[in-house]
This record gives sequence, structure tokens and C-alpha cells, in this order.
Amino acid sequence: MFMLRLDADTELRLLEERHALELHALTDQNREHLRRWLPWVDATSSVEVTRRFIQKGLKQFAAHRGFQAGIWHKGTLAGVIGYHKIDWHNRKTSLGYWLAASFEGKGIITKASRALIEYAFHELKLNRIEIRCAIENKRSRGIPERLGFIQEGTSRQAEWLYDHYVDHVIYGMLASEWQGAREATS
Repeated sequence: MFMLRLDADTELRLLEERHALELHALTDQNREHLRRWLPWVDATSSVEVTRRFIQKGLKQFAAHRGFQAGIWHKGTLAGVIGYHKIDWHNRKTSLGYWLAASFEGKGIITKASRALIEYAFHELKLNRIEIRCAIENKRSRGIPERLGFIQEGTSRQAEWLYDHYVDHVIYGMLASEWQGAREATS
């Protein structure tokens, strides 16, 4: 199974079916907070739906196509981070993440993202990582900006968010750029 320790208080662990109740409760507690930027919140209506999300992530992991990891901070599930689909032919993936409101502002997502970027470039030998965020989601955009990603463009009306479209800003990082970006942001 996958596990990465970020620091003394925080680790990433592959989500397993046994986490479904805990993850669903965290989602429930943060519905209003998450719904502002994430289109799947309303559809996550039961523990069973959460369990199916975890099962899908486990199949993704078994097929070596990415994974979804829980972010545990001081022993408590704080959010989720993972690779969307890994494209092995082009050696690229995209990174997605969310964090419960009570855990924001502690640098957790920045640390978790940095760890998965390192893992993607050094362990998986990928060449490219993308992060896409709604243009107005300043907190989420701060992650790739802090990590030295290049803002590559905008995808207009990229996502239907309940009752309106949102534009996405696209950030990219290449393996050849990562060492310099990592040194500049450390």
C-alpha cells in the first residue's frame, strides 16, 4: 500500500474501504465549504457513494493509473489528494486535492502536493504534472504558484459547477524544471 510521511504530524495514506465512514463524515461536515469549488459534493450523498469512490481509487492504484490518498494530520483525516489518471504514454498526470476548512492555513496541502510531485518525478519518472483550478479559487491557485508551477493558460467554461460554468487556469510543471522550482520555494 501507499504511504508517505510529510512531517511528524502529517502523512498520506491510500484510501481504503474502511475509511468510507470517516471520509463521508468529513465531506458532510464540509459540504458548504467544498461545494463552492467542487462539482461532486451534492452527488456524494451517502457512505456507499463514498465507498464506491474509494473502490474506484483502489482499482486505479492496482492498475498503476494513479491513486487517491487521505491526508491525515495528527491522526485525523483532513482531506484528500491524488493523481487523476496517469497517462503513461505521455508520462504525465494531473494533481487534485481538497482539505477540510478547519485544516486550512497550516501548509498541509502545499506539503502534500510537494510530496506527490517529488514522487511523480523521482519514483514514477513522469515528465509533466498539471494542476487546474477555478480562476477565482485563490486558495487553490496559491498551491501551484507557491510550488513554482508555470501558469500556461485558461480553459474557458471548463467545468459546470451546479448552476454555472467556471473557467480554469492551467498550471504545469516539467520534471526538468522541478529541481530549480523546488530550490526556489524551499
